[in-house]
Amino acid sequence: MSLADSAEATGTAAFVPDPRLTNEDLAPAEKRNWKVFDLFAMWMSDVHNLGNYTFAAGLLFLGMNVWQIFTSLLVGFVIIYIGMNMMGRIGQRTGVPFPVVSRIAFGVWGANIPALIRAVIAIMWYGIQTYLASVAVNVMLLAAWPSLESWTHNSFLGLDALGWVSFVALWLVQAAIISQGMESVRKFQDFCGPAIWVVMIALAVWILWKAGWTISLTSTPHPVSVGEQWRQWFGGVGLILATYGTLMLNFCDFSRFSPDYKSVRRGNFWGLPVNSTAFVILSVVVTAGAFEVFGKEITEPAYLVAEIGNTWVLVLGALTFAIATMGVNIVANFVSPAYDLANVWPQKITFKIGGMISTVVALLVTPWNLFSNPTVVNYFLGGLGAFLGPLFGVIMVDYYLVKQGRINVNDLFNAEPGSPYYYRKGVNPKALWAFLPSAAVAAVLALWSEFSEVAPYSWFIGTALSAGLYLVLCRSERAANSVAVAAAEKSVEV
Repeated sequence: MSLADSAEATGTAAFVPDPRLTNEDLAPAEKRNWKVFDLFAMWMSDVHNLGNYTFAAGLLFLGMNVWQIFTSLLVGFVIIYIGMNMMGRIGQRTGVPFPVVSRIAFGVWGANIPALIRAVIAIMWYGIQTYLASVAVNVMLLAAWPSLESWTHNSFLGLDALGWVSFVALWLVQAAIISQGMESVRKFQDFCGPAIWVVMIALAVWILWKAGWTISLTSTPHPVSVGEQWRQWFGGVGLILATYGTLMLNFCDFSRFSPDYKSVRRGNFWGLPVNSTAFVILSVVVTAGAFEVFGKEITEPAYLVAEIGNTWVLVLGALTFAIATMGVNIVANFVSPAYDLANVWPQKITFKIGGMISTVVALLVTPWNLFSNPTVVNYFLGGLGAFLGPLFGVIMVDYYLVKQGRINVNDLFNAEPGSPYYYRKGVNPKALWAFLPSAAVAAVLALWSEFSEVAPYSWFIGTALSAGLYLVLCRSERAANSVAVAAAEKSVEV
């Protein structure tokens, strides 16, 4: 149902949305067919990737045992589950994507600030993840056809010929999926998520068999002091928050297609505390078994598959890891910039066009060069990533505590002075006053080596700072809304 149709159905004057603020993709979702399994599969697609495997496996060699890693990551995923439900509720109730949700707190024009920050981060990581998937494809191709090694001798723009073939092939596959819209994304991630489980379970069974079915869950290859273990335990929680804080910010892009909030909560429950924790623990168990069997630290699943010594097993494993990486790439790094760019110029940029722009930019920035440059990854992307927590804090406090969930969706598409989300020339200055200093603090904590001890908690600190500042700045508005809510409830009782 369109915005105008909704007004007509309720007997009110037809609302005409401002064409500068809307198109078919930004308007409230009409088709609500993302049910429990679709959201569960989305989380499988997002979690089942090489980065999460390596992250979890690396904790084992930092001095934590399997049980400590399990409890640390479980706590982290429970916190993420709560945050996803909060953002998911907003998306499901309003039916609009992240840049439109951002208009509630930042204003109809100010919403482009959080949208573009999220878009830049996603586009860069989209290119990097595509490159990492192409590396897995290279391993597969060289294992199956060793003669292709001659294609790796010459390079163009920092990438050899075989690398270009693999990267462009994956780039085209993802572009084809993306060009079909969100329904195509839903079907693809329904396949990707379960696929990696098959390989991981097979890998776990094989390594357990090689280890004689005995792997210690309470020991670690590199024992450290109790104090250091606790520091790493809390660090693991903080890093999980920082990793999933990106998708937590724009989870409404997916929950807007859910038929009810119960489906959102159930899909998140099975996908986050249950599935995500199970995957990372299986990753750690496999890593611990590999250390016991081979006597060396293997934190990359592709290298572990190579130890099997069978070419076609290596091919199958590399192909599966590449597909899994594409799955997380589309979920975490494509959907967001497609909507974010559409929000900048809705009259010309649709979801599909925004997605195509994102993929082209991701190619033009030569992501293999970005990935090989620690300065770019750590300072540019890391600094921008530190901004996401403060954005989340402002948006959550504004919706739940200041406006107390009372939102007029039509007004999110109204740019007339005096409309609820016009604020001051379309921008809410209070949101910026809360966001900017909090983002600066979070970025300093994340990037400055002097604060390396608290760097894993920069997302949480930035979120708390912006939430607290915004709550103070909006105390009069919150009080007025509380009175309005109380009056409305009293009139209903009468």
